[in-house]
Amino acid sequence: MIRVLVLNGPNLDLLGRREPGVYGSATLADIESMVARRAGELGVEVSLRQSNHEGELIDALHGASGTFDAVVFNPGAYAHYAYALLDAVAAAEVPVVEVHLTNIAAREVFRRTSVIAPACVGQISGFGPRSYLLGLDAVVEHLRGSRQ
Repeated sequence: MIRVLVLNGPNLDLLGRREPGVYGSATLADIESMVARRAGELGVEVSLRQSNHEGELIDALHGASGTFDAVVFNPGAYAHYAYALLDAVAAAEVPVVEVHLTNIAAREVFRRTSVIAPACVGQISGFGPRSYLLGLDAVVEHLRGSRQ
């Protein structure tokens, strides 16, 4: 069975309370429920994690190889400057899809570039909580296509 780590970075534990006009009213628990349902529909297993600490995210990416087949990763604001996370994604030895709730290309100038994106197999942003579902769909399709 395909196993996917869904990894969330800083401040995503505040979803639903933090700037709902920007990030929407769905909580992280709501998104995790949606992802778990979609995983069941796809016949894959997901593990859901969140941390506000860059080192813990790096450790999770380092530990992905051999435990998970892929990662769906919302690095939050770390996407824009955390080169150590870029290195961890590049070293992960599993495909990583970067996701964002908002369209980062349409946000403030400092948010328009992801330093992590070059090491990912793809990036999905701007679809709110559906970004996670699209990310899961994409990485599962990527894995299944590579196994044929």
